Amino acid sequence: MLVRLLRRYLEPYWPLLVGVVVFQTAQTLASLYLPTLNADIIDRGVVTGNTRYVLVTGLWMLLVALGQVVTTVVAVWLGARAATGFGRDVRAAVFEHVAALSEREVGRFGAASLITRTTNDVQQVQMLVLMGATLLVASPITAVGGVVLALQQDVGMAWVLVVAVPVLLGAVGAIVARMVPQFRLMQVRLDAVNRVLREQLTGVRVVRAFVREPVEEQRFAAASSDLTATALRAGRLMALMFPTVMLVMNASSVAVVWFGAHRIADGDLQVGQLTAFLSYLVQILMAVMMTTMLAFLLPRAAVSADRIGEVLEAQPSVVPPSAAEAVREADLDPALRGTVELRAATFCYPGAEEPVLHEVSFTAAPGTTTAVVGSTGGGKTTLVNLLPRLFDATGGQVLVDGVDVRRLDPDVLWDRIGLVPQRALLFAGTIASNLRFGRPDATDAELWEALEVAQAADFVRAMPGQLAEPVTQGGTSVSGGQRQRLAIARALVKRPAVYVFDDAFSALDTATDARLRAALDAADGVRGATRVVVAQRVATVVSADQILVLEHGRVVARGTHAELLETSPEYSEIVTSQLSAAEAVA
Repeated sequence: MLVRLLRRYLEPYWPLLVGVVVFQTAQTLASLYLPTLNADIIDRGVVTGNTRYVLVTGLWMLLVALGQVVTTVVAVWLGARAATGFGRDVRAAVFEHVAALSEREVGRFGAASLITRTTNDVQQVQMLVLMGATLLVASPITAVGGVVLALQQDVGMAWVLVVAVPVLLGAVGAIVARMVPQFRLMQVRLDAVNRVLREQLTGVRVVRAFVREPVEEQRFAAASSDLTATALRAGRLMALMFPTVMLVMNASSVAVVWFGAHRIADGDLQVGQLTAFLSYLVQILMAVMMTTMLAFLLPRAAVSADRIGEVLEAQPSVVPPSAAEAVREADLDPALRGTVELRAATFCYPGAEEPVLHEVSFTAAPGTTTAVVGSTGGGKTTLVNLLPRLFDATGGQVLVDGVDVRRLDPDVLWDRIGLVPQRALLFAGTIASNLRFGRPDATDAELWEALEVAQAADFVRAMPGQLAEPVTQGGTSVSGGQRQRLAIARALVKRPAVYVFDDAFSALDTATDARLRAALDAADGVRGATRVVVAQRVATVVSADQILVLEHGRVVARGTHAELLETSPEYSEIVTSQLSAAEAVA
């Protein structure tokens, strides 16, 4: 997967990579040339007392060293540009793909794991690209060129290279082979830490309400300890690598000096040649050491690439229609605008023994309100999630404006529906930016109109910034009831043809609920629209044009409030559990 990821997302940066190759080659050749010049200064200048040769050759060494510095800086800059661009593109690709996944796929990966894959995993592969651009060209040229030039200085000590290089490669290979499973486990442990931390931050009120801080601290400590233990195991292996490299390098240097001194004493070798050979030996072993750094990054990057690939290769269960088959705005019948119909709609989660919904059928016409009631776990939220295609029905059909939602252009479908979810969520920004989420061009007057209908205008006016009042992530800066009313106002600003309220009035007191429903009935943008309301509170649904009673995923009764009181024992039980007999028939 790593190779495919690099091939796909590095392709736009091939000019930068070509520049890296050119400048890295130039700086490597310059570094290889310097020991030869140094040997000439010693043997032809210092030993013979030729000061002029020392100065001229020394000046030439300075120019070569300056060229090496310039080419190195340019090569690293080009490599950094390519690596950061690669990381940006991969993160964007993962984000866009996750946005296209349905709730089923997102739930399979988990939010904590997706965050880790989008940030830490991409960073690991990006670091490999950066280090590869820096070392992948320089190390092989240094190693091969160093061997050739070292042999030009003296063939008699070539045995040191023959022994040192294989020993170093074997030792490093053994260490890297044991590091791979630790890196894979480390990413899993990191997912676990992110998951626990995310749960504790989002559920901090529940934790405090049940005085569970000590337990949660222990749970986080356990996850953190697991990550620490895995990181320490990988760190111990990594700690062996550099001492091993330095041991081989220093032992080789001692061998060269020891045996080289005897050859100088015998007159078979000059001091400058020994110095150059020693320099080339160090460069060769340093190249091997730099390659080991790349080998150190490679296993973890490979693991991260596999995790990124799992996300990118995940196929969404909700697939948009092809461009040729998609039904667009111009193809729809204006007379059916806002009409919602379910025809024997069935939904079953993968691996579940029983469907959540069993052949649910109903029609909701524009200007009417359809309420869905039933016991907890009866499938009410799943039903309304089928309308905007958060899930696809596994059987039957879901139609909006007379067209199967699987054939509708997604933008057209989402433009038709204004969803107020069961859990109201606001985004970091301001009151105005949240209200304009569905319609960015809405005016301030339209925002205030929606706030008035949603019974939110009073508390927004009381805020210091009013529409410009900051909102924290998740909307935690306002109460649950205020957050729910702002979510309703957000849907009103959009002015869709179909409003879907998924238990959107549960956090409101009965008086506010009544005022809100009355304002919705009178509002111009809502009166002619289709309304589908999921509610637990009977008072919210008594005035609905039709009420569906959902039990275990089946519609067991339908009708108006008065009709169901006479014909449906299930509905009567729900009503009598909340209202007195006099209130129920009032």
